[in-house]
Amino acid sequence: MKKLKTIVVEDERLPRLSLLAKLEDYRHTLEVVDACDNYDSARESILLHRPDLLILDIQLQGRDSIQLLEELRQTIRLPYTIFTTAYSDRKYLMSAIKLSAVDYLLKPIDKGELAHAIAKAADRAEADAPTPQQVVEKLSFRSVNGKILVSASDIAYIKADGNYARIVTFQGEDMVLENLLSLEQRLTDGRFVRVDRSTIVNLSMVYRLNHQQQTCTLQSADGHVLQLKLSKSGIDVLMNMVH
Repeated sequence: MKKLKTIVVEDERLPRLSLLAKLEDYRHTLEVVDACDNYDSARESILLHRPDLLILDIQLQGRDSIQLLEELRQTIRLPYTIFTTAYSDRKYLMSAIKLSAVDYLLKPIDKGELAHAIAKAADRAEADAPTPQQVVEKLSFRSVNGKILVSASDIAYIKADGNYARIVTFQGEDMVLENLLSLEQRLTDGRFVRVDRSTIVNLSMVYRLNHQQQTCTLQSADGHVLQLKLSKSGIDVLMNMVH
């Protein structure tokens, strides 16, 4: 099984360093890609790295990390989350349960409890891993010279082009002999949103929205970016969906 890409979010320096030191024992299971100390840097890092696992302090300098996850879940699939807290607060515990948290650890974090939580996260990731059939499954689209095969997860956005459409990935684009309505009806897994008359966007790849310039920045899991110009209504639709 691949290592779980992990982000640590803890607003106090010494507990953060202590946790990072403890995680050194799990280098065979985890790849710690960042450690954040506040709400805004955590949000930016999560959207950038798209981690598999979050080890997340409930309170971040007076701000609520439950709210952070509620905000993020409108844009991306939430990572597995291990919450940490100095308080045994039933309200936060119930919120964590609703967000399908892997575990809820009280500080100071016990090594044994941390090991148990990481093992639970790894077990969930293994259980949720796509089968080989799912990995290779692709959608078939009619093109001028035959067919193209594209995984739905590789599609960044689709633009209408007359009676046909252009499917855009981070590797390039292809003209397909289907109209936007036909493609919208095929892409029904919840990631794809028709934002205006001429555009379908993969919501899970939305990284940044600029209302003034009417641009949407899309980012792949490996950090590649594309910028998409949208209509005012298209930007408004995305603004409403990611907040």
